[in-house]
Amino acid sequence: MSSSLNKNPRILIVTPEITYLPEGMGNITNNLTAKAGGLADVSAALLSALFEHGADVHVALPDYRGIFNAQLAHIFGKELDLIRRKMPDERIHLAEDKVFYYLNHVYSNYGWENLKIALSFQREAINNIIPHVRPDLIHCNDWMTGLIPAMARKMGIPCLFTIHNIHTTKTFLSNIEDAGIDAASFWQNFYYEKMAYDYWGTRESNPVDLLTSGVFAAHYVNTVSPTFLSEVIEGKHNFVEPHLRQELSNKWYAGCATGILNAPDPTFNPSKDNEIFFKYGANNFKEGKLKNKQAFQKMLGLTEDDRAPLLFWPSRLDSIQKGSELLADILYKVVSSYWDLNLQIVFVANGEYQQHFRNIVDFHHFHNRVAVCNFDERLEHIAYAASDFVLMPSRFEPCGLPQMIGIIYGSLPIVHNTGGLHDTITNLDVNKKTGNGFLFDYYDTQGLFWAIGEAINFYKMPSDVKQKQIKRIMQQSIDNFNHSVTAKKYINLYEKMLQRPLISNP
Repeated sequence: MSSSLNKNPRILIVTPEITYLPEGMGNITNNLTAKAGGLADVSAALLSALFEHGADVHVALPDYRGIFNAQLAHIFGKELDLIRRKMPDERIHLAEDKVFYYLNHVYSNYGWENLKIALSFQREAINNIIPHVRPDLIHCNDWMTGLIPAMARKMGIPCLFTIHNIHTTKTFLSNIEDAGIDAASFWQNFYYEKMAYDYWGTRESNPVDLLTSGVFAAHYVNTVSPTFLSEVIEGKHNFVEPHLRQELSNKWYAGCATGILNAPDPTFNPSKDNEIFFKYGANNFKEGKLKNKQAFQKMLGLTEDDRAPLLFWPSRLDSIQKGSELLADILYKVVSSYWDLNLQIVFVANGEYQQHFRNIVDFHHFHNRVAVCNFDERLEHIAYAASDFVLMPSRFEPCGLPQMIGIIYGSLPIVHNTGGLHDTITNLDVNKKTGNGFLFDYYDTQGLFWAIGEAINFYKMPSDVKQKQIKRIMQQSIDNFNHSVTAKKYINLYEKMLQRPLISNP
């Protein structure tokens, strides 16, 4: 087995999502896409960086034939099947099963369907792809790959398990075996709801937790934020089940857990963004953001005022995580407190709180001050370019990307001091020329209103003072928050794992 990337070990990344693949990895690499969230971006970035570094990198993902066909019809049409026959000799390994072929989505609204997809995917990875690839290291992602680390430990293959989403699901050994996975050969490496003493007493009565099994069996684990990992281990989030917290703690205290931040999609760059009205960079952001703001205000029917501070809400409007209720409680107070400034707020997000904000706007006749829009990708890009501040008062945040995207566009974040927000945003200090946003420590309406006030105080500063700070922040953000930086951290972790002696369970 190879011991470092310099000796070109074979890395297999197993992921249910992907956005793009680097040139040279296969015949249809730049057009093969199956994305539901940030996991897809990270997977793609890792593959690109590893491939560019000369690593023998492979990827396993479900054959979302319906999704691929829909996206490739204008290029390959009926030739897709012919091209796919070449894939086994390439580095892209598509898990073959009818359950994937006709899907028009990566994830379903039905838990049973997601479980069926996950078991079929892992069966193909375990039975066919891994034996064919013969990797030196396997990198699994989220609960849909949570059974593979148990098999990897039995085989003595180093395995990294990355948690992007704290969500999990459970099923019985009998269901896993019915899906075609020989779980009996490594059943001791799973994590069960109750203590498992023997195989037959466990098989049909003691559920396997897929996410916790991934943590339990993997040789190394990482979350997508160092601070979020610490918060989970310290018991700060009661939505994390105790057994998952315990297994993460075990890995942490054994020196086998870390946090590696995600990075925004590279299409979020105002100097290259074809979705915005006027492209700009750190050297001409004042002109660029002004032109985008003017066009955005006109588009949404807001008061057309160059001097109006514009706040952008980019996250889903939920009642659990994103802090929607905090802003709802003080929306009238925020708008009325800065009425003379024509302060404006734009939501580009879906969720159960959307109608609540619409009702507030209707009741107070705030239509020229507040715009509540359904999520739209182009509108999202324009909002980053047009806005002065990004609102992210999340109760918790495993990583978060909008706060990083905001500062790349010169839109400074107003955030709750938690998780990935803590890792990426620090309080702006004009005198010391440090920081990149505005944080509040206590999750309540007073904290959010105070942070908004701090942001408006900065907005009122002389133009030359503001410009120097925003230029600095934009330049630093492009350098710090990109997939190359993220991938290098994963590469360092791979090397650390490959140099460590690994012993499989008896």
